[in-house]
Amino acid sequence: MCFEESALQERTGPKDGVKGIASGISGELQRLLPRQRKTQRANLSLLVATMLDVRSANLMDLAAGLPRNVDRIDMRYPWIARVLMNPLIDPDEVMAPFGREVMSRLASDGQPIVLIMDQSKLNDRHQVLMLAVRQGERALPLLWRVEETQGAIGFTVQLKLLEAAAPMLPDGADICLMADRFYGTADLIGLCQEKNWDDRLRLKVNIVVRDGKGRATTGQRAGAGQFALENVQLTARKATTNLGIIHDPGHAEPWIIAMPSKPGYLRTLDYSARWAIEPMFSDFKSRGFGVEDTQIQYPDRLARLLLVMALALHVAVSTGRHDAETYPTPAEKNT
Repeated sequence: MCFEESALQERTGPKDGVKGIASGISGELQRLLPRQRKTQRANLSLLVATMLDVRSANLMDLAAGLPRNVDRIDMRYPWIARVLMNPLIDPDEVMAPFGREVMSRLASDGQPIVLIMDQSKLNDRHQVLMLAVRQGERALPLLWRVEETQGAIGFTVQLKLLEAAAPMLPDGADICLMADRFYGTADLIGLCQEKNWDDRLRLKVNIVVRDGKGRATTGQRAGAGQFALENVQLTARKATTNLGIIHDPGHAEPWIIAMPSKPGYLRTLDYSARWAIEPMFSDFKSRGFGVEDTQIQYPDRLARLLLVMALALHVAVSTGRHDAETYPTPAEKNT
C-alpha cells in the first residue's frame, strides 16, 4: 500500500488525523451513496480511516486506534463488532458505485476492462472468492463472497458473484474475465460466451479435450508440443473454445488458456495480467492489513471487514492518483 497520508489529509479534510480522514471518506460515501443512512456512513468512514491509520485488520489494534470518546479499549471493541455485524451494511451495495466509477473511467480511456476472479484463504475455516478489476499494474476489489470451506468455491457462487457485478459494467465496454485453473471450467466458459465477454481462463491439465484428432486431456495435448488448438470441446458439456499453451522451461505445469479468439503466443501471454490480483491479496493479508490475524468466525462479519479494507484500498489508490495528477514528477509531466 503506497500512499502519502499528508496527501490523503489534504484531499479529504482538515489535518486533524483520523477524524479528518474520516470526514473526507464520509463525503465521498455521501457523493456515491446519497441514500445511505447517516449513521452507517459515519461508522464506516471512521472504521476505514482508523484502518488506514493503524494498518491492521486486528480488532484490538483497530479499537486502540479508534478516536472515540471512550478511554477504555474494551469499550471500543464492542462498537467495532456492532458495525461488522450490522445486516443493513451490504458490501455489494456499498461497493457498486465505486466499481462503476473505476470501470467507467477505464472505459472512457479506451481501455478494455479486465476482471480477475480468484480465491484466497482468510483463516483455517474461511475462503474468499474475490472479483477485482485491473487498474494499471494492480487490481482493485469489486465484490466478494466469503464461504466456510477448505476447497475451491464452486460455480454456483461464481455465477452469483459475476451476476452481481454485471450492473456495474459500462454499456458497450470490452470485458475480459481472467481466472486461475481452479475456475477454468466449461460452465464459466459458457457464461462468458453468453455475456459476449472475452476471457483468458486457465485450465487444469486433466480436462478432457475433443477435436478432429480425437479425445485427450489438456495435459496430454500440451505434452505433445501443441501450442494452439482451435474449436475444441471441453468435458462432457462440450463447451467449444480455443486453447493457447505456453510451457516455459523451469515451470512444472504449462499454461493452458481458454480464449474465444484465435490462439497465439501473445494472446496466451495476456493471462499474465491475472497476477495483478496477487499484490491486492497481499495488501489484505500478511504484507498489509493482516486479515488472517482477525478472530472473526462469521462469514457475514468477515465480508464486512473485507469491505472496510476494500474501501481503504480504494481511498489509497484514489489519493495516489490525485497526488500524481496534482503534483506530477518531471517524468510524468513529459508523458
